[in-house]
Amino acid sequence: MIFKNEKPSGLESIAFLRQRADDVLAALRDDVFAPDGVKTLRRLWSISETAELVGRSQQSIRLAEAEGKLPAPERLDSGRRGGYSLEAINRMRDHFGTRPWRAASDEPVILSFSNFKGGVGKSSLACHCAQYFAILGYRVLVVDLDSQASTTTVFGFNPDLQIAQKDTIAPYLLGQQHSLHYAIRSTYWPGIDLIPSALHFYGTEYELAAQVSGNLELLETLRAGIDGVAGDYDLIILDPPPALGLVSISALVAANALVIPVPPANIDFASTAHFLGMVIDTLSTLRGQGLEPHYKFVRVALSKFDERKSTQTAIVEMMRQVFGDYLLSTPVKDSAEIDNASARFETVYEQPVALTSREVKRRCLAYLNGINREIEILIRRSWPSHHEALRKIGLM
Repeated sequence: MIFKNEKPSGLESIAFLRQRADDVLAALRDDVFAPDGVKTLRRLWSISETAELVGRSQQSIRLAEAEGKLPAPERLDSGRRGGYSLEAINRMRDHFGTRPWRAASDEPVILSFSNFKGGVGKSSLACHCAQYFAILGYRVLVVDLDSQASTTTVFGFNPDLQIAQKDTIAPYLLGQQHSLHYAIRSTYWPGIDLIPSALHFYGTEYELAAQVSGNLELLETLRAGIDGVAGDYDLIILDPPPALGLVSISALVAANALVIPVPPANIDFASTAHFLGMVIDTLSTLRGQGLEPHYKFVRVALSKFDERKSTQTAIVEMMRQVFGDYLLSTPVKDSAEIDNASARFETVYEQPVALTSREVKRRCLAYLNGINREIEILIRRSWPSHHEALRKIGLM
């Protein structure tokens, strides 16, 4: 403990602050995680929600349960039927043959949420996107490339206690592993696997820098690793660090789709313009070395929008004029529901009840579902096996 009259060194002061911060984080994690330290998905879906997700009528589901082909939900103390877990919903999809997976001939989408400025909502959007696709029954792999490891925490792991450097993607990038299968972990979300990160991953950037000098082909290492496991998934989501370093560049090379989150503020717009310029310079250099990523789509996502602020509204209009069709039409609005969920290392999708009010949560989900629906359509358009279904609903 540091007292008023002491004159600690800078290192001692920082160590004291770190310890206090760690104590708070530990208390927060204990509050969110189950008593055994394992995070669980507490949300259940009603029979009407389940029928819509499965693509079958409520009557078809009840009949399958009555015939013993599907387990019925447990009864509550009141005698009413309980809700359905996501595992139960996926069992129904398997029974009825309504999984939305890509065909084996379709290429998995490797989607990077990239911006070199922190605080733009990158990790939040990545986590909500992954969970949206899992709710719909897709197979998702999330790759946390940020040493802050907030995405790893959201998906149920304590990066300080449970994740060592050998558990991250670092051994593969440094040539100590020859496949990424060692790093893939199941999560408490059915349909979502994770390659975790931790603070230990921070030093990997410097080790890579020493290896990459004069050997730009090493920037293809991440892409090769992702390609080696992509066959098991429909969507791979990359969450790179908020800096245009070697790890972020590797993510740009590995991805075949790109979403750039941008809040409606002048400083964020200016930073994004610089980011785009640096990406152009970087990719131009890589092109000269024969390394050039090809993106199925590139989009800008409007994040943290507060329509009550006139300055933000004006910037949004400017962004719509500047980016045109490259700007996803649905914004992610600044919401207390997202803030409250984030404070618990959670997302809005996993909350069994509203953390604010039902109306606030309803509006928040409408925007999250809207932007993720746009991303889903872009992804499905890249899969030839989905074209006929999209044409039937006027989306091709």
